[in-house]
Amino acid sequence: MKDLSADLLRVVETAEPRLRAFSELESAKPVLTGGWSRKQVVGHLIDSASNNHQRFVRAALQPSLDFPTYDQVGNARVQVFQEAGWSLLISLWADYNRYLAHVIAHLPESKLNTVCRIGSGSPVTLEFLARDYFRHLVHHLAQIGVTEDRVIG
Repeated sequence: MKDLSADLLRVVETAEPRLRAFSELESAKPVLTGGWSRKQVVGHLIDSASNNHQRFVRAALQPSLDFPTYDQVGNARVQVFQEAGWSLLISLWADYNRYLAHVIAHLPESKLNTVCRIGSGSPVTLEFLARDYFRHLVHHLAQIGVTEDRVIG
C-alpha cells in the first residue's frame, strides 16, 4: 500500500497550492452542476477522509467490517461547508490526507482482504476501499480544476 500512500501524498502536494490560488470569494462560487462550490467539494472530501479513516482503522482491527451508509446530503447540510473559511478547509483537507497516507502505508498486509460492507452495498476488501478512496478524491479534485483524472495509475 506504500504505492497508494505515495500517490496520495503526491496529489495532496500538487493540489494544495492550486486550491490556495482561489480566493475566499472564488471558492464560494458554484462551479459544478447542482450548484456545488469548491468549498463544498473540499468539505465533502474532508468528510470522505473522516469516514474512510474510521473504515480503514476498524477494518484493520476486526475480522470483517459493517459500516453505515454515508449520508452525503445530510452531512453537507449539518456541516455547512459553504460557511467555513477557505483556508481552514484547505488546511484540514491537506493535513488529514497526509495522515491518511501514513495510515494507508501502514495497513497490515494480512488485513487488506478484510471484507467490508458499507450500508447495503456489495462486500469489498479493505484494499478496495483504500484504492476507491483515492479514485474518489482525484475525481472530485479534477472536477474543481486542481488535478487531472489521469493521475490515477
